[in-house]
Amino acid sequence: NDLTITDWLTQYSEIKDATYVRGFLGRMLFPGEDGIKRVRVLSGGEKVRCMLSKLMISGANVLILDEPTDHLDEEGRELLAQYLSHSRRGFLLVSHDRAFLDRCVDHVLALNRTGPELVKGNFSVWYQEKQDRDRRGQAQNQQLKGEIRRLEQAARRTSAWSDQVEKTKYASKNSGLRPDRGYVGHKSAKMMKRAKSLESRQESAIQEKAALLHDVERAEPLKLAPRAFHSARLLELDRVSIDYGDGPVCGEVSFSLSQGERLCLEGRNGSGKTSLLRLILGEEVPHTGTVRRASGLEISYVSQEVDHLQGALRDFPAEEGIDATQFMTILRKLDFPRAAFEGEMGAYSAGQKKKVLLAASLCRSAHLYVWDEPLNFVDLFSRIQMEELLLEYRPTLLFVEHDEAFRERVATRRVSLPERGLEKTDKDMR
Repeated sequence: NDLTITDWLTQYSEIKDATYVRGFLGRMLFPGEDGIKRVRVLSGGEKVRCMLSKLMISGANVLILDEPTDHLDEEGRELLAQYLSHSRRGFLLVSHDRAFLDRCVDHVLALNRTGPELVKGNFSVWYQEKQDRDRRGQAQNQQLKGEIRRLEQAARRTSAWSDQVEKTKYASKNSGLRPDRGYVGHKSAKMMKRAKSLESRQESAIQEKAALLHDVERAEPLKLAPRAFHSARLLELDRVSIDYGDGPVCGEVSFSLSQGERLCLEGRNGSGKTSLLRLILGEEVPHTGTVRRASGLEISYVSQEVDHLQGALRDFPAEEGIDATQFMTILRKLDFPRAAFEGEMGAYSAGQKKKVLLAASLCRSAHLYVWDEPLNFVDLFSRIQMEELLLEYRPTLLFVEHDEAFRERVATRRVSLPERGLEKTDKDMR
C-alpha cells in the first residue's frame, strides 16, 4: 500500500522496466506527476486507472473489461475509449455508459429477455433499432390484444350457446308434450359437439395470439416527493479546499446551491469530489474555507460505496427508518428480482446494492438529494428511469456522475473542481 503507482505497476505487471511504465502512464491514464502518488491514498477512480493500466501493458491478445468506466472520470473514459478504438487487440466489454460505448464499439450484443441479439454498429445504432422495433411491437401488441378480446367474447358467447343446447334435452318436461326423446337427444348431442368444437378452436386461437405478444422492454415510472424549503438558498461554499495534510487535494472552490437546481460536481479522479460531498453532509473532513448550510435542511444521500451493505434486505427498511412497502415497490420498478428479496445483501451484485441505496433515497422526502456516482453498476434502463424521474419531479440535487448522457439531460449547472492553483469553472446548463 505504500508503493507509488509506478512502483506498484512495475512490481505487479508483466513489464518490469520502471522507465517504460512511467512513460506509459504519462501518455495514458496518469499524466503529469500522478505516477508518484501512493496507492494507499488513491480514490476509487484512480484505483480503476491502476487496474486498467496494468491491463493495457499486458501482453494479452484479447481484453475482457467488466464495467471499466465505473468510478472513472470523463478524462479517463475518453482516454480509455481512444485506446480501445485504436487498439489492434480485440476486446469484450460490459458497460452501460452510452457515450463511452458510442466512441469505442463496433458491435453490440444485447442480452434481452427474449434472447441474445447481435447488432453491427455502436450503442446509438442498436438503441435506435431497438426503439423502432419496440414501437412496431407495441402496435402489434395492441392489435393482437384487440383480437384476443374479440375471441374471448366469442368464446363466452359460444360457451353460453353450448349450455343452452344442453338444456334443450329437457325442455319438453315443462311443455306437457311428449316429443321423440331419441330425436331430440341426437340433435342436442350434434349441436353440443359443434359448439364444443367451435369453443375449442376459439381457445386455441386465443393461445396462439397470446404467444405472439412481443416482450417489449420498458421501465415503470418512478415517483418522488421532494420537500419545499422556506428559503431559496440551501447551500454556500466559500473558497473551500480539501486538505488531508499533504497539501490541498484541489484548488479553492466557491459556489452556492439554490432550491430547484440540479448541480453536477465535476473533476478528475482524486480531486476531492466525494470528500466535498461528505463535508457538505456534516462529516469531519479536513478543509480550509467555509461551508454554510441552511438550518433544518433535510438531506437524502446515496453513497458511492456499496460494500457496507450487509444483512437481510427485509430488515433494511426498519434500520433506515423508511416505509417497507414503498421501498420494495421501488425496487420492483427498478427490475430488482423478487427472489432476491429474501436474500442477504452481502451476496448481491454491485448493481443490486446500488439499487438498494437508490430505492432508500427515493423513499425519503427531502429538501436536498446528494448522490455520489449513483449510476455505478446500474443497468441502462434503470439509468433512463432515473433521468425521467428527475426531469419530472425536479428535486434540488447535488450530484457527482461521470455518465455524460445522464449529466447532459439532468444537470442545470456544472461546477468543475479546480486542480491545485487553478480556478474552478461554473457552467449553467439551462
